[in-house]
Amino acid sequence: MNRRDFRFFHRLRVRWAEVDMQKIVFNAHYLMYFDTAITDYWRAMALPYEAAFEQMGGELYVKKASVEYHGSARFEDTLDVALKCQRIGNSSIVFVGAIFRGETLLIGCELVYVFADPATQTSRPVPAPLRELLAAYEAGQPAVSVQTAGWDTVLEQARSVRQAVFVEEQGIPLAMEWDDADATALHAVAINALGQCVATGRLTRYAEGVGKIGRMAVQRVLRGSGLGQQVLAALVEAAARRGDREVLLHAQRSAEGFYRQQGFVVRGQPFDEVGIPHVEMFKAL
Repeated sequence: MNRRDFRFFHRLRVRWAEVDMQKIVFNAHYLMYFDTAITDYWRAMALPYEAAFEQMGGELYVKKASVEYHGSARFEDTLDVALKCQRIGNSSIVFVGAIFRGETLLIGCELVYVFADPATQTSRPVPAPLRELLAAYEAGQPAVSVQTAGWDTVLEQARSVRQAVFVEEQGIPLAMEWDDADATALHAVAINALGQCVATGRLTRYAEGVGKIGRMAVQRVLRGSGLGQQVLAALVEAAARRGDREVLLHAQRSAEGFYRQQGFVVRGQPFDEVGIPHVEMFKAL
């Protein structure tokens, strides 16, 4: 195996607690590395694992895990854990994995999962949507489609994400989350292969030639997987198409770094909005 055999990589750094006196990784930790990576594999496909598999009516259980050792990882090594879906049977899914230090193969792995009823743990056929999703991801197809539309079109999809993020997670009062601007705004939604909305945002007109982006929300378990960036890019592009010269937004201070990476610049002093520290940021078009 080499790195070119894989599309998916999860990066980690070896910690002190994972090595022995010779600063070599304990063998059992390699399976933990693969288990951590498989979680990010589902994230890379924009699948909120619990909700996605509940929709598909089953759960994945490990049937077999085998590891082949070619070399040892050491304390403070930076490792890339690679995974790919190699084969899908009637009720089983086989992943092969590899751990690389640079271009050097250290560990090979085969993981066999069985799709089963979570209540009885009896096997079930792998559902067609999951088969299609895995094939599409390994073929390099996008994990989500980002659509822009009016509120009447995306109401139910966007509402579910905003409710979970702003109302349930951040504790914003329900009456403050929904406003009249939704009806006239352009909304962006990111939809995964199962038809689930996983991220959203909206664009309103702030002033002549100035758009305002707001209500940016990504499902908690999928943050950091690029979905917010895709939604933001769609809204910025929409503002540019309609002739805006600038877009601004009120960024939560915890997300300021994210918006800086997307080319936004801070303007003015921090302030509180709905009890949460914010700062105004803008981007010239």
